[in-house]
Amino acid sequence: MSHQDTFTLGTRTFHSRLLVGTGKYQDLNETAAAIEASGAEIVTVAIRRTNIGQNPGEPNLLDVISPERYTLLPNTAGCYTAKDAVRTCQLARELLDGHSLVKLEVLGDQKTLYPNMRETLDACETLIADGFEVMVYCNDDPIAAQALEAMGCIAIMPLGSLIGSGLGILNPHNIRLIMEEAKVPVLVDAGVGTASDAAVAMEMGCDGVLMNTAIAHARNPVLMASAMKKAVEAGREAFLAGRMPKKAYASASSPLQGLIHS
Repeated sequence: MSHQDTFTLGTRTFHSRLLVGTGKYQDLNETAAAIEASGAEIVTVAIRRTNIGQNPGEPNLLDVISPERYTLLPNTAGCYTAKDAVRTCQLARELLDGHSLVKLEVLGDQKTLYPNMRETLDACETLIADGFEVMVYCNDDPIAAQALEAMGCIAIMPLGSLIGSGLGILNPHNIRLIMEEAKVPVLVDAGVGTASDAAVAMEMGCDGVLMNTAIAHARNPVLMASAMKKAVEAGREAFLAGRMPKKAYASASSPLQGLIHS
């Protein structure tokens, strides 16, 4: 991609539109190798599940994922109430020397990991008032997305399908409706299973894609990370190029004018 093709999250500008997680890998070495292959600049970290210094003596993610090289995106995975999510973000800020960029997710139940939007809205209000830059995981409801943007969220992150499901983008129409109205970046979060899912999201015009399981649970995570990098770039280029219109009937590739007729 061209170095001019950037997007902005709050006060930060990025070139890579692929955001990756750090969970579910075999070990920290595999985590580091996959993230390197992905070309991602933003790396999300589940504060309730990953040690970034809060557990002295245990392996520390920051030993292989340097905050000087990557923009860390603390997330609130595993939180089911606004209160727990806010506390988790505040802990991340303390551990990361005042880091204000966070990804908020407040879940509804353990079976679906679907967002609890009432708790999500409450947490957003508190975090934004406390000076956080909030990227928010939400359902694919255009009205909820507008409310979150109006509150001051810097990015809207509707699910493509359930977290970790690998089902791809099940409701592209609603995500398009969200993008039509949004004045902040819209990134597909959750449900990507393979490279073609990421390409579809980008071809639709999404500003980026966040994923974890699709890479970490691949047979070869490092190779899949490389595939996802290419898919996001290809999908973005296809969106910028502008696809041909769909037609109900065939259209000859070669012009008919000037042919010699018998």
